[in-house]
Amino acid sequence: MRASGGASPRPAPPKRRGSASPTTTTTSTATKLPVRGASSSSLAMPAPRLAHLRRLLALHSPPPHPLAPSPVRPQPLLLPRAMAGAAHAGVATGSAEYEEVLRCLSSLITQKVRADTGNRGNQWALMSKYLQILELEEPIARLKVVHVAGTKGKGSTCTFAESILRSCGFRTGLFTSPHLIDVRERFRLDGLDISEEKFIRYFWWCWNKLKVKTGDDIPMPAYFRFLALLAFKIFSDEQVDVAVLEVGLGGKYDATNVVKAPVVCGISSLGYDHMEILGNTLGEIAREKAGILKKGIPAYTVPQPAEAMSVLKQRASELGVSIQVVPPLDPRQLEDQPLGLHGEHQYMNAGLAVALANTWLERQGHLDRIHVKDHGTLPDQFIKGLSIACLHGRAQIVPDPQVNSEYKDTSCPLVFYLDGAHSPESMEICAKWFTHVTEKDITQPGPLEQPRSSSNSKKILLFNCMSVRDPQRLLPRLLDTCAQKGLHFDQALFVPNQSQYSKVGSHASPPSGREQIDLSWQLSLQTVWENLLHGEKGLNGPSSSGTSLVFESLPSAIKWLRKTSRENQSTSCQVLVTGSLHLVGDVLRLIKT
Repeated sequence: MRASGGASPRPAPPKRRGSASPTTTTTSTATKLPVRGASSSSLAMPAPRLAHLRRLLALHSPPPHPLAPSPVRPQPLLLPRAMAGAAHAGVATGSAEYEEVLRCLSSLITQKVRADTGNRGNQWALMSKYLQILELEEPIARLKVVHVAGTKGKGSTCTFAESILRSCGFRTGLFTSPHLIDVRERFRLDGLDISEEKFIRYFWWCWNKLKVKTGDDIPMPAYFRFLALLAFKIFSDEQVDVAVLEVGLGGKYDATNVVKAPVVCGISSLGYDHMEILGNTLGEIAREKAGILKKGIPAYTVPQPAEAMSVLKQRASELGVSIQVVPPLDPRQLEDQPLGLHGEHQYMNAGLAVALANTWLERQGHLDRIHVKDHGTLPDQFIKGLSIACLHGRAQIVPDPQVNSEYKDTSCPLVFYLDGAHSPESMEICAKWFTHVTEKDITQPGPLEQPRSSSNSKKILLFNCMSVRDPQRLLPRLLDTCAQKGLHFDQALFVPNQSQYSKVGSHASPPSGREQIDLSWQLSLQTVWENLLHGEKGLNGPSSSGTSLVFESLPSAIKWLRKTSRENQSTSCQVLVTGSLHLVGDVLRLIKT
């Protein structure tokens, strides 16, 4: 029997000096750490490694869709749970056909760990084959594309740019990644997620054609490549005026980089992320991102570290392109209107988006659509687009609807602060945002209001990250930045992503009681946290209690938070959810259902 998620907490173990890496935590150490929501008999504690990639789920592909011109039944495939769940997490109301589509889509997820091959293109030449099969070469050439790469802020930049051009009266298509709850979030038409009906129709069109033409020599495209091909099909058939494309990973070998002549290119802030693929230096990372630059195509970037900027300028020079550096947007240009995406860092992304949108309008001969003002503020359409932009999971504040509905006063005893930061630089930005919005009972401008909390508040961290990331680069940056701002966490909770327990085509749910759960990675994260708190640096200061807990599942952590909040009604629980966009998406789904 598993213990209830509401069992009383046990004290954290004695602390050792120094930091422990998740790759070196021993089994004997891990088994001593307190775990919430599970009995010791239900846990497997092997040497830490990527748990969700080691736990494979056997999935059988569904029968071919009846509209397939020449159905080919694929063979059963073993899929990583976390990735399979990511394709459809939270979809509970879709039709049976939509569930079938999601099962097919999940079968494209490769078992290969990305770091195994590095970034050598991974059969990049196959993309041209897929374009030929789907007859997409000419349609892609006709698309008027805004193409954006980067480490941090590329999704926000794309969202701002799309919103600006939509406010100028154009039909827009936006392709971003990853999704948080439903895969259709990746495909927006005129600012809205594509409808289920259209998604199903375009999916089968691409799926059936590829199934007929692929085989041993030409395999089916991998997951993200298929989604990019699907985006091109959707945007071309929907006859969008502009397609805004966010690079998935890197740039040079990204599936979106089949666009040979975009209207304008942008590169957002660069930093250390996906180093197992892109390289270990900023120069190497910048070289991959610069792969989207094209000869004769205007390019923009934001202020970058010297090493990265040097590489970007060198590549631009080789292509005969002048890459222009855009400063952060001056808030005064918005005429007292707030940005739709919150956080001081968003002014950097907004500045880049303004440059991209303005250049797109200029190159397409549409500058007559906007009225340039004499007093230095942005055109009205730009201000409107920047203020109505929406992107979930980035600096998002959500009061818990279940707990807060039980109280009639205006205070919110349980509030989630969600940000999908997963690089050292973005963790610092996330920490600055969290300390700013929780330091006072202020009202956050824009579509999402900062809820009022009681004068007494408890700061809690809810964290997970992929094991390809180094928590000793992420957690110290978070702790140190918060400590500099005078914020100290009262507790830290470490959980696996809910999506790794998802069954394809159904609600995400924890595994059955008979199944062992590997929490070695979460236990290792906890060890790093405790060593940071109590090691030589003492990053979080003497006022920190150092309490940390590991939960066997995300639902059990949410249950514990709600129980704690109800038992301490005079104290507001302010929960920062970060480290993984997938974790953020899972939390959003759980607290809104």
